[in-house]
Amino acid sequence: MAEIDEDRADALFHALADRTRRDILRRVLAGEHSVSALAEKYDMSFAAVQKHVAVLEKAGLLTKRRDGRQQLATGDVAAVRSVSSMLADIEQIWRGRIAAIDELLAVEKTENP
Repeated sequence: MAEIDEDRADALFHALADRTRRDILRRVLAGEHSVSALAEKYDMSFAAVQKHVAVLEKAGLLTKRRDGRQQLATGDVAAVRSVSSMLADIEQIWRGRIAAIDELLAVEKTENP
């Protein structure tokens, strides 16, 4: 499995565990958005959206910058790739276990026709 800080992995998966945060991430990966523009889409307070953005930022999934009075958020593709890489590593372990089971079944079938 690729080396990754377990605290970082926890932060990434915690951030992605929420539907609203996943939606925000999809939007900022498609292009930069102000936090105000992000908040307009959701039936929640601006402060609640800011908290979701903060969780994504803390996990490293997005970055914010100031432009005058606006906070602009952009998705971090490299962070998303690290999540994908972690999942691919887990999938490889799973596939290895399935292959081992298949081998055991094949051996059993040849020994007990």
